[in-house]
Amino acid sequence: MQKLLVSVRGAKEAIQAVKGGAHIADVEYPASALGTPYPLNIRTVRNRLNKMGYKKILVSTNIGENPIIRASSCQAALGVATAGADIIKCGLAELPFEAAVYLSETLARTVKKYYPKKKIIPAVFVDADMQRFFKPFDQGVELIKKINADGLLIDTYNKSIGKGLLDYCSLKDIASFAKKCRKAGKEMWIAGSINIDELPALWKTGVDVICVRGAACEQTGKGRFGEVKAKIVHELVATMPK
Repeated sequence: MQKLLVSVRGAKEAIQAVKGGAHIADVEYPASALGTPYPLNIRTVRNRLNKMGYKKILVSTNIGENPIIRASSCQAALGVATAGADIIKCGLAELPFEAAVYLSETLARTVKKYYPKKKIIPAVFVDADMQRFFKPFDQGVELIKKINADGLLIDTYNKSIGKGLLDYCSLKDIASFAKKCRKAGKEMWIAGSINIDELPALWKTGVDVICVRGAACEQTGKGRFGEVKAKIVHELVATMPK
């Protein structure tokens, strides 16, 4: 089943997201590509969802775009898992393939040791500058197979220049990669300033999860720092194939 992930700043937005039909509430602070939140905010979101009858809604979060130190990254990933995240995203910005494997293999193994059912989703970035280090569509499947991750998120790193995912890759690229991930038994996630007009074609590529933030917010000129509203999320969910 394909899923819509909506990034939320806290419990209030999380309730709005799931009332609108979101399948995953992603706790973040939208000041950067992934937007690392405090563990107590993750716990508050999980508790509020449970209290409001949304125990089955998945909670995801991240440990940042550049978790370079391996031991600290493992501690961070274990920490957010303990705080209540069902899915942990770990950014691998500016890391070449071997360094990405070196870091994330131990991270994935650490979380799975304590929480076997929780998912690890590395995040790699498709911006032209980021592809100097790692080429997501060429090296992504090999990476997630080597580190025993559950899937891969392809995202944009710089969200302040008005460019989105489809400025750096094509629908054909995404569909081809989604097929490779399925063949490997892994999930493909995408993000990167995706708007509602792009969603119908993106769902057709076969990706497992599409992640949004700005598209779920009131359009008041605040962009990613707007407020998530259930009515807008409902409109996004309506783009999914029946």
